[in-house]
Amino acid sequence: MKLKDIAERVGVSISTVSRVINNKDTKAASQEVQEKIWSVVRETGYTPNIAARNLKLGEVNKTATISENKSLACIVARSRNAIDEPFFLDLSHAIEKEAFKQGYVLRYTFSAFDLSNSNTFNTISNTKVDGVIVLGRFNLNLSNFIKKHYKNVVFAGLNSIDSAYNYDQVVCDGYKASIAAVKHLTTLHHTNISYIGETQNEIRFKGFIDAMKELCLSVNSQNIIDTHLSTDGGYKGAKKLLEAKTSSTAIFCANDITAIGALKAIKEKGLRVPEDISIISIDDIDMAQYISPMLTTVHIPINELGKMAAKTLIDRIEHGHDLPIKLEIPFNITKRESCAIKK
Repeated sequence: MKLKDIAERVGVSISTVSRVINNKDTKAASQEVQEKIWSVVRETGYTPNIAARNLKLGEVNKTATISENKSLACIVARSRNAIDEPFFLDLSHAIEKEAFKQGYVLRYTFSAFDLSNSNTFNTISNTKVDGVIVLGRFNLNLSNFIKKHYKNVVFAGLNSIDSAYNYDQVVCDGYKASIAAVKHLTTLHHTNISYIGETQNEIRFKGFIDAMKELCLSVNSQNIIDTHLSTDGGYKGAKKLLEAKTSSTAIFCANDITAIGALKAIKEKGLRVPEDISIISIDDIDMAQYISPMLTTVHIPINELGKMAAKTLIDRIEHGHDLPIKLEIPFNITKRESCAIKK
């Protein structure tokens, strides 16, 4: 399989394929075309010849080859569909691109919720990989599964894991990000702040509670909405919050897709964001800057998170390190239109 063959299957030029898989020009093709290219890459197990990557763009198609021996996998631990959340989709793409640059192919990505599916087990049993990256927090059952099936493991996400797991970690601290989000709202003079998101075993909720306590702000149970992190969860959660007629002037949503659902419910209620109520969240997915109003959110550098996770795993596979390491990626607040000073 060469770049030429991939280009023919997708129906684009060789240079377009090369730019997409080498991440040289993200505007080289539409998102749909990029997905088709990566689908063929995964299906065929194509990986670049190391020497070929150093050649100029027009020469790559002559020397690119397949490697059958270098491969990785991803497990999305907290999502029922491995690609139903933009955050995990973007993260897995970043991992795939970095792995590809180093001569590895991402063989498969699946959700931890699929483990009871016989097809998933067959895929794992019949498709050996050199290592796995676990995306999002995981429970004991998943941990046991990982220990049984994988030798090299890296965890990537917003929640740190217990050092007893003895895995490498690449994290962007969701607890600290939550505290930063709440503190940003208080700089805008908001003191009655609500929370929409999951509460059980969720460090973003813990960060919210601890920040409110640190700032000596009261937390009313009516202002806490426990809901699944999804647009539907955010929509229903915001409706429940508004029906309770709380006096909140700001809402902290645990992630962007939840905030997008909340925005819809608030608008349907005839309220304005940010004039009547401010909203802040976490992730900074691409969609956050295209909705109206544009979403103020804690920016998680997803590309760097994925890139460093892939690099860390490959370094372990190639015996670059033996002891478990933990890398923490910094975050920052992206200020847009959904937050305003309380009047």
